[in-house]
Amino acid sequence: MARAAKTTTEKLLMPKATAVWLIENTALTFRQIGEFTLLTEIEIEALANEDIGRGLVGRHPIENGELTPEELERCEKDADASLTIAKRELPPVQGRAKGPRYTPVSKRGDKPDAISYIIKQNPEISDAQICKLVGTTKPTIAAVRDRTHPNSSSLRPRHPAELGLCSYQEYETAYNKGLKAAGKDPEAVKAERAAQLEKERKEREDGQDDNNMSSDAFDFSNFLTNTNSTSEKSE
Repeated sequence: MARAAKTTTEKLLMPKATAVWLIENTALTFRQIGEFTLLTEIEIEALANEDIGRGLVGRHPIENGELTPEELERCEKDADASLTIAKRELPPVQGRAKGPRYTPVSKRGDKPDAISYIIKQNPEISDAQICKLVGTTKPTIAAVRDRTHPNSSSLRPRHPAELGLCSYQEYETAYNKGLKAAGKDPEAVKAERAAQLEKERKEREDGQDDNNMSSDAFDFSNFLTNTNSTSEKSE
C-alpha cells in the first residue's frame, strides 16, 4: 500500500529548484524528495531526466535554512524516513490575496497595449490569465480583440512586463500554463520558436550580404560610355 505524503504547514520558497539540488547532491529517493518539496514523484523524475525545468539552477536548502545537515543525513541512511523542514524564525511567506491586481493610475492607460500584445504574441494565454497578469476584465479583453475598444486605432502592442504590469516570471508561468492546457509541451514549443527565430535571423543576414555584394559591384557602364566618346573624337 502506498504511503501517504507527510503534510506540513511549512512551505519551501522554491520547491523545484530545491528538488534539483537534492537530486544532484544527495542519495535521497524520489519519494523522499517529492514529500519534502510537495511535488509528485513523476515531477521529480521528470526534473532528474531534464524533461522539465531544463537549465534550472538548484537551491541549497541547508544554506537557506530550510533543512539541517543532521536531518538530511538521517534520511539518506533510511529510505523510508521523511524529511522535515527546519523551523524558521521568520514568519512564513504570505501569498498575494486573490482578486484583481492593483495597477497604479499612471499605468492603467497601458493595459490595452499589454492585452493587444498577449493576444497577438501568445494567444495560448487564456482570458482568465490575462485578467490576472494585467489586472483587467474580460469585457476589456473582448473589446481589444474585436477592435471595439475606444483606443483601438492607437494601440501599440507592448509586453506587459516591460510596462510594469507583471513580472517576466509571472508571464512565463501563464504562458506555460496556456500551452499545457492546449496539450502542448512548453519546452518543445519554445525550442521550435527559437529555431524559427534563428532561421529568420540567418535569412536576414543572407539578404544583407546579397545587397552588399550588389552595391559593391563595379559599374562599367560609365567607363564604356567615356571610352566610346574618346574613340569618336579621335576619329
